Amino acid sequence: MPPRKNVLLIVTDQWRGPMLPRLGADYLKLPNIDRLSAEGVTFANHFTQCVPCGPARASLLTGQYLMNHRAVQNTIPLSSRFTNLARELRKGGYDPALVGYTTTTPDPGTTAPNDPRFFVLGDIMEGFHAVGAFENRDAYFGWVASQGFELPKVREDIWIPQGESAGGATAQAAVIPKELSDTAWFTERGLDYLRGRNGKPWFLHLGYYRPHPPFIAPEPYNSMYRPEDMPKPVRASSPAEEAKQNELLRYYVENIKQASFFQDGKGLGAQMTEAEVAQMRATYCGLMSEIDDQLGRVFDFLKETGQWDDTLIVFTCDHGEQMGDHHLLGKIGYFDESYRIPMIVRDPSAKATRGSVVSQFTETIDTMPTILEWLGLPVPRQCDGASLLPFASGSPPADWRTEVHYEYDFRDLFYSQPESKLGVPMDKCALAVVQDENFKYVHFAALPPLFFDLKKDPGQFVNCATDPAYAARTGEYAAKMLSWRLGFAERSLTGYRATPQGLEVRAA
Repeated sequence: MPPRKNVLLIVTDQWRGPMLPRLGADYLKLPNIDRLSAEGVTFANHFTQCVPCGPARASLLTGQYLMNHRAVQNTIPLSSRFTNLARELRKGGYDPALVGYTTTTPDPGTTAPNDPRFFVLGDIMEGFHAVGAFENRDAYFGWVASQGFELPKVREDIWIPQGESAGGATAQAAVIPKELSDTAWFTERGLDYLRGRNGKPWFLHLGYYRPHPPFIAPEPYNSMYRPEDMPKPVRASSPAEEAKQNELLRYYVENIKQASFFQDGKGLGAQMTEAEVAQMRATYCGLMSEIDDQLGRVFDFLKETGQWDDTLIVFTCDHGEQMGDHHLLGKIGYFDESYRIPMIVRDPSAKATRGSVVSQFTETIDTMPTILEWLGLPVPRQCDGASLLPFASGSPPADWRTEVHYEYDFRDLFYSQPESKLGVPMDKCALAVVQDENFKYVHFAALPPLFFDLKKDPGQFVNCATDPAYAARTGEYAAKMLSWRLGFAERSLTGYRATPQGLEVRAA
């Protein structure tokens, strides 16, 4: 039998893709993630397939496009008929451990309506062994209390500023100290698990809640970055001007509240001044540096125990964050800021490509095939992605994709009602994007399309879909999207067929 291998899958939350030192963000202090980039391959144009958390993590962990797994929004169930990374690892003899969350709502056909998992935003995807679950935060807050810290009456108020409240973006430190932050707790749970393996092979999904809001950091991360050093927001001259582009964009510009991003937030996100956006970004970067420091502890442990060179390390995220661009906060709509995410793959056996940057388009659905291939396990036919290991070995496929696809569903949820506001039928509250180096086409099921010339308009302010000069090009990209959907329609069983000789199976 070949030697057993280890896998560390690091999944952060709401981390914008270009925000890595290796990709030019030299204002960031991320020495541990940067050394991972130096020993691995960094993918510069990596995209999630959908937002927000639940759908994005469904694509990450099933290897499927949103149009196939259909867990289209947070709180929407994921069908039990699909396999996932954890289930496939179990077939290979691994007990996949998870620290963090997957925001998965179970299939109602496999349980009862009073299942407690239907009363929360989401739970753990089936197949994982949770060694540090954060879905309802009870375990985290219990740990904080066990350390002698007196929790406030509203326990989430550990994420308000010390002293007088700023009511939004702030350089003040959070009430909770760094030793008791959620980032520290995730790391402790991960290290506890690794210490207990005692030489046995392992798979660990090490999740981090940050840099997800509330956008407030403990000392010293709250003051690690200066607002004046932050990139300027990419946005129209005013929220009203921004909202002219599209009715869905108008809804979000006029309805996203700062309270969803700051424990003490007031007013609309679109009302944030440039100075407030700069401060928010500085705090966001501080939360990234906190993760980096904690990952340093994990990396050092792997080196000290002789496991560094036996472990595939994948660093990625579920989705991005608008961070004030286009007068928006959160992960919504169709702009790149919500969909472009980080991806670093460190294959310990691939030395020739260390430190390289790949510019080809890659997608979150490639994660599951990459891990399974590295472990020598079969990749299920349901997976829409492909392994990234050829890039690590220096032999990228000649027929690799030349475009990316992502989708968004904006039906009503208990915390957001764009469907009602726009008067669009529930099952037509959908958009899909095809994007390459030159153009971006956004198709809506029930709203007019958008088309952007990315060379002339990288900020995506000018909709060319109604410009006669772009009519042929717009049609070309609409056809590309149709061809994509036909080629990647759900195919778990389409390779099977009955014959006079019995069951036949074709892989492709």
